[in-house]
Amino acid sequence: MNKNTIIAMLLSTIVLIGAFIIQPILFPNAYTAERKENSVIPQDEQFDTEDIENTQKKISILSDIEENDKLEEKKIVLNFEKIEVELTNRGGDIISFKLNDHIDVDTGEGVQMVDNVSEFNRACALSFGDVYSPIINDLFTVEQKDENTVLFTKKFRVKNDDESESSFILGKRYTFMPGEFMFKLDVLIHGENEENKIDIANTGYNLRTSPQIGPHYDPKLNRYENRQFISFNGSKAKRQIISSRQFKEYQKPYMWNGIAGKYFVELVIPENKMVMNNSYYSSQVEVNEYANAQAIMVRKPINEQDVQDTYYMYFGPRNEKDLKVYNLADKNGWGLNGLRLSECLQSSGWLGWLETILKWIMEIVNRFVHNWGISIILMTIIIKTIMFPFTKKQSMGTLKMQEIQPKIKAIQEKYKDNPQKLNEAMTKVYQESGYNPMSGCLPMIVQFLILFAMYNLFNNYFEFRGSVFIPGWISDLSVGDSVYTFRRSIPFFGNQLRILPLIYLASQLFYGKITGNGGTASAGSSQMQMKMMMYGMPIVFFFIFYNAPSGLLLYWTVSNIFQMGQQIVINNMMKKKRAETRLEDKKRKR
Repeated sequence: MNKNTIIAMLLSTIVLIGAFIIQPILFPNAYTAERKENSVIPQDEQFDTEDIENTQKKISILSDIEENDKLEEKKIVLNFEKIEVELTNRGGDIISFKLNDHIDVDTGEGVQMVDNVSEFNRACALSFGDVYSPIINDLFTVEQKDENTVLFTKKFRVKNDDESESSFILGKRYTFMPGEFMFKLDVLIHGENEENKIDIANTGYNLRTSPQIGPHYDPKLNRYENRQFISFNGSKAKRQIISSRQFKEYQKPYMWNGIAGKYFVELVIPENKMVMNNSYYSSQVEVNEYANAQAIMVRKPINEQDVQDTYYMYFGPRNEKDLKVYNLADKNGWGLNGLRLSECLQSSGWLGWLETILKWIMEIVNRFVHNWGISIILMTIIIKTIMFPFTKKQSMGTLKMQEIQPKIKAIQEKYKDNPQKLNEAMTKVYQESGYNPMSGCLPMIVQFLILFAMYNLFNNYFEFRGSVFIPGWISDLSVGDSVYTFRRSIPFFGNQLRILPLIYLASQLFYGKITGNGGTASAGSSQMQMKMMMYGMPIVFFFIFYNAPSGLLLYWTVSNIFQMGQQIVINNMMKKKRAETRLEDKKRKR
């Protein structure tokens, strides 16, 4: 292995480590603004309601006002095929939203999409005033219209920025669609007079997602999980990884936005984008030292008597299968189309095309074997087989470089003070020998590109979640394997004993040994660099990838083992080539 190749590998390795370790998740200026006193004065009145028809006429939200001071907190539980929802009449908010078909391994129940709920922060909560104002925490009248629809109502009086006061009835109507993760929230406002106005801090009201989404995770132990604020403007999606103790404004217009984890997402799609103002995302620590991950949408000031703002809200899996149904109206019960919710999927950026190809190959293989672990192994073999000609070319290029190395050294010594002559002479030697200095870099670059795409694919591919490869060892390809749980966490390792990283380390060391034996030993600093690559880097990667998804490590380990066999074949070919070269040299000398 020549010096230039070693340097190229070192640089590529540094880039790889940097890509995996350095994540743009650290932002200063934590939110420290104090909550302002709420300008909303709830009125102790209860209302009987009549059904609200969505017509072109002005909508009279409520009628038959009656006074009632005896409201009590009520909770309504709705069960559907895919979700179980619990609502409270305190604020008319959602306090639980479980996915029946997706189990949280820590709780044994459906994944809880509405996490970190407290008395001052709930899902779909509203607030009046600026985004620092507390949520509405008063008891609403509740009426369950049918098995899919719940309406919450209450009368409020607000003091606007211009000192005027407005009295109105606020309604929150939830409509759920059996068989879907998407539901609808209508915010209904009926003013007591035609000059109804709600303008506090240049805002009508604020609507938020849940404080945090599940499953619950420890960011200190699982750096392969994060929370993102996502906004889509109709052509391009903006993704921003958020760390704890942030409160930031997003000032660009949007078609929809929300908060996403690795496998689940909450998206808010306003029906009328024109009435929406800027958005915010918050990761304040409010409960048990666990940071929120919440999006807050700001509605523009209201200057009309009757208002119906409709929001479609998707609380569910972050996978293409469930998201793409909202691109065509006949594929979903709401008749929605063109939403392009699949833009919220995690991608490799400019390598997204490569990830799509790899995913396509793996899914085809899985149709036959019906096991994602086996699919990874077979796909790895397919990729390594395709890459073999490039690997062979790289190795043969190394052999040629070794053959012309004496000439190169002589030229370097002869023209050490004349760079132009040096380059001309070396180019001539390369042309005469048929050696291309870049030929060794191409296979390495291709392998690194595949590795980057594989990393994102295996770290975010929804189908790997809960997918069992070998029961009792690799029970979930989306997380690290586990054979024993320690009572206490160990720095850099956590509390799990994992075998796959050890197998990976051994395979990487053996592969380096075989690769090193394929060529002639170098001296001095080149030999030290070679040993660093052979022994040092696998150990570094062992620590980096100890808690990596087992699907990624499975790919890398199988790749090493399979490539070892390929390298043995290549080494034998190189030995044969050297023997032929020596024989030809002897014949020429005679």
